[in-house]
Amino acid sequence: TLSLSGGYGAATLSMKRDPLNIKQGGSEFPLILGRDVSGVIMECGLDVKYFRERDEVWAAVPPWKQGSLAEFVVLSANEVSHKPKSLNHTDAAAIPYVATTAWSALVNTGGLTKDNCAKKRILILGGSGGVGTFAIQMLKAWGAHVTVTCSQNAEQFVRGLGADHVVDYTAVPVEKPLSALEKFDLILDNVGGDTERWALNLLKPWSGAKYVTLVTPFLQNTDTLGIADGMIQTAATVATKALKHLAKGVHYRWGFFAPSGPALDEIREMVDAGQIRAVVEEAFSFSQVPQALEKVEKGHARGKTVVQISKGGDE
Repeated sequence: TLSLSGGYGAATLSMKRDPLNIKQGGSEFPLILGRDVSGVIMECGLDVKYFRERDEVWAAVPPWKQGSLAEFVVLSANEVSHKPKSLNHTDAAAIPYVATTAWSALVNTGGLTKDNCAKKRILILGGSGGVGTFAIQMLKAWGAHVTVTCSQNAEQFVRGLGADHVVDYTAVPVEKPLSALEKFDLILDNVGGDTERWALNLLKPWSGAKYVTLVTPFLQNTDTLGIADGMIQTAATVATKALKHLAKGVHYRWGFFAPSGPALDEIREMVDAGQIRAVVEEAFSFSQVPQALEKVEKGHARGKTVVQISKGGDE
């Protein structure tokens, strides 16, 4: 969200919003920030079959649509899901975006399911943020063994979410203690940077092991080079990396957020079954949005920061 407010991804997202370039103004502002929403349906389109007015729902707003820091949000029916009954709106709003991002990375890209996760060894690089805290809980609910990297002062926090093993990335070069561990079936990288230089060596070779990174240059490429050249550069980069690592017996993949009502339906069942809880670090009122954004910009998150648009009836 903060990156989008600075113009990150403007070239690609403006094409998605306006593919025929009908709006010639050239500005994406005013831009409504916020990707998560939990609230009550005020009105449905005529073709909407599975929702009706007054239903309590949650959703992850696609980045090519205006965001959720507003009194009203417009979404497609396939992006919406009924909210877990066990959560109020404040807690529910901490889950959809990180849940669908983790689901896309681990399930769609990583090939994991609740039926094939038992005893798999998973490494999450950067586990104390929103995506990491959700991924830990989902993977543990599915029976995986989960190792997490985070700072020392977040160790008890991620262990409380179910992490089996925690490595402090601030003590020594983190690759050293990780290299001493048994190799992994899948790595989820929320950190990026030079992690790719050493992290792929931690995977089990020639066993279908996957490295899935959520830190990709796709939007930066299209911002810098334009849509066509940016996509060509991106395709060349991922193809080169995938082939290089495939020769070593591991699969290299990029993960992306994908809005999905059906995925949120499955996640709702896990929440209501007590397998996943919302991790809200701090809640702000709508008038405190600048302070909330400033807090998020500082990083080192312990879960999610939530903004309450209205306290009337907890909506």
